[in-house]
Amino acid sequence: MGATIDIVHPQSKVATARAKRRPRLGRMMAAALVAVAFAARGSAATYAFAPLAGNASVLDHSDGTGTNARFFNPTSVAMDAAGNIYVADGGDHTIRKVTAGGVVTTLAGSSGQPGSTDGSGSGALFLYPYGIAVDASGNVYVADSGNQNIRVISAAGNVYTLAGTAGVTGSTNGTGVAALFNMPQGIAVDAAGNVYVSDTNNSIIRKITTGGVVTTLAGAAGQTGGADGAGASARFNYPFGLAVDAAGNIYVADFENDAVRKVTPAGSVTTLAGIAGTSGSIGGPVSEALFNHPEAVAVDAAGNVYVSDTSNQTVREISAGGNVTTLAGTAGMGGRADGTGAAARFFYPGGIASTGAGAVYVADTRKRHRQPGALCVSVRGCKRWFRAPLHR
Repeated sequence: MGATIDIVHPQSKVATARAKRRPRLGRMMAAALVAVAFAARGSAATYAFAPLAGNASVLDHSDGTGTNARFFNPTSVAMDAAGNIYVADGGDHTIRKVTAGGVVTTLAGSSGQPGSTDGSGSGALFLYPYGIAVDASGNVYVADSGNQNIRVISAAGNVYTLAGTAGVTGSTNGTGVAALFNMPQGIAVDAAGNVYVSDTNNSIIRKITTGGVVTTLAGAAGQTGGADGAGASARFNYPFGLAVDAAGNIYVADFENDAVRKVTPAGSVTTLAGIAGTSGSIGGPVSEALFNHPEAVAVDAAGNVYVSDTSNQTVREISAGGNVTTLAGTAGMGGRADGTGAAARFFYPGGIASTGAGAVYVADTRKRHRQPGALCVSVRGCKRWFRAPLHR
């Protein structure tokens, strides 16, 4: 199986009906990437798929343009103000960049070479990088899950460790390498440069200041639950993806709680949508809607929140007005068909990113339901689970 990155452009209903379906995933491995964009909605707008980069027949690592590029095992996507897409190609231990024109390059890391070395370009090494975010200055932030730390790729291309110690797990707060994490998987950055991390196996949300000072913003390390509240009184259950809005509010894909949570800059936690511990696919008002292991979230400039509802095989939207709808896919029906709305198929969609103007990209990673905090290595779905990452 291969992996492609697709982009959707708004088309008329007539033009969309004529659009050809395009394969988005090859057949060698279940953890590939497809990025799907949904055009901003309007009375005459609908959604049409078009490939941006990658080849559906081959899954590997190769830079290039469009279908000449290859991806190995991507997990998350982020987008900058210029429309460049950044990809955590986790199984390849690299960070990739895709321009709006579909030109793919390796931003940092060395293909198939795990490690924790800081440096520049291929001189830097990662170990199953999972989450990715980018700030307004072009700095890229990486939740380097296998290394248990947070890395930064500067706009100049230099990689350094912002916080955490490679290979050491824990929940200690502190500055730089004195702070410890336990399988960090989600990451987001606000307008002021503060970084937020889903410290997944600790079931807490951490904050890293621009000076590298790490604190626990919400939750209590090692204590799972679904309670809303302030700071340490709130509980999460293996949180995954994060997003932050213009006001500094953090949105959390609370994976095992089957809910999407909201954390204010002061650390006050509420449940935005979903019912903790109750899975389902019901839409409607946020107080009634249900999710099934949401893995990633994104937010646009209007305050709409987009959700990779992973075990439902769908992409959902929580509108700013408080209503949950399914944008694409059909609950319980996995697959790889392109199409419009419910006709499209996903296979355990992962990372998600928004342009802020209504377009959304989804990493359709083709992985099976995962044990929280674990990393999956398999040929056709996640057959085995590993608490510590294995080399490619």
